[in-house]
Amino acid sequence: MKHRSRVAIIVACLAVVGCAEGAKLAQDRDDGGVVVYPFKGEQGYLLSSFRKDALSLMQQKCGGTYTIVREGETKSRSRVAETVQGSQEMIQERRWGIEFRCK
Repeated sequence: MKHRSRVAIIVACLAVVGCAEGAKLAQDRDDGGVVVYPFKGEQGYLLSSFRKDALSLMQQKCGGTYTIVREGETKSRSRVAETVQGSQEMIQERRWGIEFRCK
């Protein structure tokens, strides 16, 4: 029975990690675009570990400098996650978007 519990925990962890999504370029234009990343409400968007990744994506896209045109909370995403006990839980994932323009 212990082996099954360990396997269930490992599978649940992999499922959660596999569903997690970091910063990504949501809109790609010649002169800039929009990056989005998930954040937790209690942590805030500025302290999200994915903000650094979003800023790095903008720098890569622009080959250096960029200007942030606007930023704010974007459409959230809901997903179902399996719990260790075998039940399902609805998770609401909040997202932050940054529109930027290359200089």
